[in-house]
Order: sequence, then structure tokens, then C-alpha cells
Amino acid sequence: MDKRIKPQGGKNLSPEEKRALRRKMTGGGKEPKNKEKQAPSDKAKAPAPAAPHHEPIVTSEEDISKAHEISPYLTSGSEDISVPLSAESIKAFQVYAAMLRKWNEKMNLTNIVDDQGIAIRHFIDSLTLVSRIEDEARKQGRQNLSLIDVGTGAGFPGIPLKVAMGNLSVTLLDSLKKRISFLDAVCEQLQLKDIRTVHGRAEECAKNKLYREKFDISTARAVAALPTLCEYCLPYVKVGGIFLAMKGHVEEETEAAQKAIVTLGGTLETVHTFTLPGTDMQRSIVVIRKIRPTPPKYPRGQGKPEKEPIQ
Repeated sequence: MDKRIKPQGGKNLSPEEKRALRRKMTGGGKEPKNKEKQAPSDKAKAPAPAAPHHEPIVTSEEDISKAHEISPYLTSGSEDISVPLSAESIKAFQVYAAMLRKWNEKMNLTNIVDDQGIAIRHFIDSLTLVSRIEDEARKQGRQNLSLIDVGTGAGFPGIPLKVAMGNLSVTLLDSLKKRISFLDAVCEQLQLKDIRTVHGRAEECAKNKLYREKFDISTARAVAALPTLCEYCLPYVKVGGIFLAMKGHVEEETEAAQKAIVTLGGTLETVHTFTLPGTDMQRSIVVIRKIRPTPPKYPRGQGKPEKEPIQ
């Protein structure tokens, strides 16, 4: 039976005195106005689990072992573009390839999943920027340049560049959260330092003072026309820095982009053309120098860089 202790002379106590006495008997705390609301449920008592840093898609040792087949293509391709790769770098690319295939089963990252395609059309193609970045480092007299990869997708060219160039500070920008999860997982697995991901749209982040005109180099490996790419990428570049546009055939595009380049504060410096090793695919790297600040109105929002390119 529940035995309660009744206060002496309780009938003569005022309501306030009764409440004070009850508080004293139950520990001196403030009497809750609504006991049901204050009583924690079982769920409230248990600590909430921490949100996962990225989706739990596990790449096994067997997956990585299968990716060893990309090594010969990496070795020959890197020799062709004069970018020698260490054994450690090749191992990192094998892990990257394995993760790319595994995550690609759950989300659309790439249509290229064969050994030669991943090695040449993703990794080696990205590494063709190395010589241009090294040239820029010599011109600026320092090695620790900063680069932003705008619309990086599955991490190209930003992550391969970081694997090959340890001194390069890399920012990976993409508008899709699922891709950012993949990029975070790759950077974590490869233990890459001085590399970060940013989730956002190119035209919005370029208005943010944290990113606007903060980088020595911006780059994009995209299918958009050059005038559109310039509007997305040049606002990120410091005055004196460069935009490296990775393109295929660009003869007509460079002419069409002249007004956009000048309007956005740049000047066309040079165009490097070459054939991608192991293929018959023509590639071009367009080097655009930033010579004055980009006007504040650019980049425009609401898809205007694509719908109404500067011409």
C-alpha cells in the first residue's frame, strides 16, 4: 500500500504553503506546471545517434583488388603526358576507381566504368592540367596555389590533381548533396589533406565573399559552352589568377566567348590542344587570365548564363 506522510495541521495551511511543503518533500525543485510534458519519454532519454558523415556504402578489399587492372593504363598514360606517378599515387587511384564503381551502383556518377575508361578518360584527362598549374606556380613564384573545381561531379579534375600535387589547395564545388557525400568519402578514404567540399550552386557561391575572387585557379570539366563557363568560373579567380577551361574542340567557342571573357574581367591567354593518350579524342585547355575584378552583377542567377550567354 502506498503510504503518504501527511503534514501536521495540513488543513490549516494556505495553498501557497502546501505547495512550498510539497516542494521541500520532493527535493526542493520548482513544481512543474505540466508534469506530463516534463516527464521524458524513453526516446528522449536515449541520446540521438550522430548523423553519418556520408552514406554507408562500403568498398571492400575485393573491390579494390579488381581496380588493380587500371595500373598499366595509368602508368603509360602518365608517361605520355609527362606526369610521373608514384606507387602511392597509383594505389590511391585504384582505391578511387573502386569507390567510383561501388557508389555508382547507388547513384549516377559516371557512365564510364571500364578500366581503361576510368584510367584515361577520368584520371589522365584530369592530370593534363598539371603542366598548366606548374607553369602558373613558376609565374607566381610559389607552389601552394589554391584551386576551385566548379561543378566537380565525381571529383574530376580536382581529386586527381590533389593526388598528384600535394601542395595544391583544392576546393570541390557541386550542387548535388549526394555527390558531396561521395567526395567526402573519397577524401576521407585517401586521407587527403588541404581539400574541402562545398555544397552549392556555382552562381550562388560566386556571390559569397568566402569564395568570390579568392582562388589562384578555377577550372571546370564540363559540357557547357565557353561563354557560360566563363560566367560561372571567372568570378572565383583572384585578379592575376587564371581560369583553366577543359574542352574538346574550341575554335568556334573561343571566338564566341570573347565578349564574355572581357566583360567578366579576363583576357584569353592561350589555348593548348592535344590528343588524349590512348585515344583519338582531341582535347583543349583554354587559359584565361583574370586582369580586373568581375563586375558585381555576375554571375547572373535563374539560369541566365546558359539561357542568355554574354555575346
